[in-house]
Amino acid sequence: MNEPTKQPAATRTAFLDSGTLLHVWLKAVVPGRAARLDLSLDGRAVASAETDNIEEFAFRVLDTTAGGMAVLTWEPQTTSLSVVYAFRPDTVMADGIMLLTHNETNAPPSPSPLYHFVPPFGWMNDPNGFGRFAGKPHLFYQHYPHSKRWNNMHWGHAVSDDFLRWRHLPVFLFPSEDISQRPDGRGGAYSGSAIAAGDGAIRVFFTDKMENREPEEQNQWTAVSADAIAAAPADLIVPRRPEGLNLTRDFRDPYVFKGPDGRWKMLLASRDREGGVVLLYETADPAGAKGWHFLGILHRENRFGMKAAECPCLVPLGHTGHSETRWALIVGLLTSRCAETGRRNLTTATVGRFDGRNFTPEFEQELDFGTDAYAFQAFSDGDVVVGIAWLANWAEISRQIDYQSAATLPRQLVLRGGSLCTPPVHSVTSLRSGMLDTQALQDGGRMDLGDGAVEILLELAAPGSAFKIDFEHPDLEFGVEQNADGLAILYQASADRTSPRYLARGARAKSLRIFLDRGSIEVFADDGRWTGTKRLRTFAAVRAGRISEGIENLTAAAAWQLRL
Repeated sequence: MNEPTKQPAATRTAFLDSGTLLHVWLKAVVPGRAARLDLSLDGRAVASAETDNIEEFAFRVLDTTAGGMAVLTWEPQTTSLSVVYAFRPDTVMADGIMLLTHNETNAPPSPSPLYHFVPPFGWMNDPNGFGRFAGKPHLFYQHYPHSKRWNNMHWGHAVSDDFLRWRHLPVFLFPSEDISQRPDGRGGAYSGSAIAAGDGAIRVFFTDKMENREPEEQNQWTAVSADAIAAAPADLIVPRRPEGLNLTRDFRDPYVFKGPDGRWKMLLASRDREGGVVLLYETADPAGAKGWHFLGILHRENRFGMKAAECPCLVPLGHTGHSETRWALIVGLLTSRCAETGRRNLTTATVGRFDGRNFTPEFEQELDFGTDAYAFQAFSDGDVVVGIAWLANWAEISRQIDYQSAATLPRQLVLRGGSLCTPPVHSVTSLRSGMLDTQALQDGGRMDLGDGAVEILLELAAPGSAFKIDFEHPDLEFGVEQNADGLAILYQASADRTSPRYLARGARAKSLRIFLDRGSIEVFADDGRWTGTKRLRTFAAVRAGRISEGIENLTAAAAWQLRL
């Protein structure tokens, strides 16, 4: 019998400075034969990583010590690599990680979105811990490194100077050792939030989930990172659900913020037998590290056939110490469905007063009529409130298909004229790299959109003026329309089923900013009075736009190519 042909060793080469660390995930291919990755520097063997696990990739850390020309070597017959990246802890905040290798199953989208945030590899969903720490915006997010499908949860991490241009940082939180043994989706480090902990440190709050764990599948933990790169071991702070409320096992998504009384508050998402509930906790501990106790149910939502409240956040729309300050409570309604339009997984924003214990609603509106701005998380950034969301929702996602996702453009939350407006952050204008010729668009002709990364500004003759703009795309038909029903993103989710109507009923917009990127459209009407976000089902570029109806109602148009 002939022996199987031995494959040549695989290698990756890079020059690494002294003090560089490598994060490695590897898995055994053959039962009983260990996976192994060897690291040499300038021809000298210095370190190796091994695992016997054939089910899931094991995490290892290698230290280059002196630095030099590094060569990574492994045998494909016995070793599968998921991800290897390198970084220096003292410079990673400025430089980001250097990705050395990934595989086909966790590769980033190709072509990628051109100016929206995407993970460097693997799966991403909810934003977590969105905030400014040591002067810089940080974004943590739900992450599975090893494929483009949801699985056991980690926290990814990135840092920015302007909310738009992000540097990828090392993976921040990991599932427990038991959950990390196999890719069975049993749990991990679920969604949460973060607060400043002094001297550049960050304290994070998250839900630890382990399916079928007794007495609680989900409970709440906190961890501190002194360097904002790696988290110290976590502490359990809310071990179980409050008694006497008949809550289901849904008990997650801690959002921690400073209340008007100066104490730390925590929102938790849950549900009972009637619908979704938002729970309120409090601590007198200035660090937020301990002493959390339950105050009561802050908010209840049981419409639209929803399953549970998710990802709640509560932000002041003004100075927190002022008695007249309004607060915005934002909640994702898991499995909700609008009977009128067929849209799924709605997000509501309720504006009212919050005294530290009770929330008194004054009005409510939908946060995004396109619904693909889910798991929205916001924070007070000085005098403004900034939020970001997952540019998707669970309506079009399956664990059986790969799904490339992104984050929305960051948005402000502004109370104006009795409405909560969500315009994009001011820094988006820095993306404008050059104007496009809009004369064809204003004449009713075809306007070329270059590489598809575009901002289009339309001014209409009067509020509610009818118009329609169609976009030319190689894989689908979509556009934006305003008529007597309101403002809509026209989009067919798939050819074999009826698509929802992505409609802001009753909207009467006069000006629109339309942002197109590979894989998405975002519409901001009347400076965010109506906002709609839709994830497109492919990452092909939009080729052109044309005003097909209402050209007589168009009074001005401008368009810019966008670049990071």
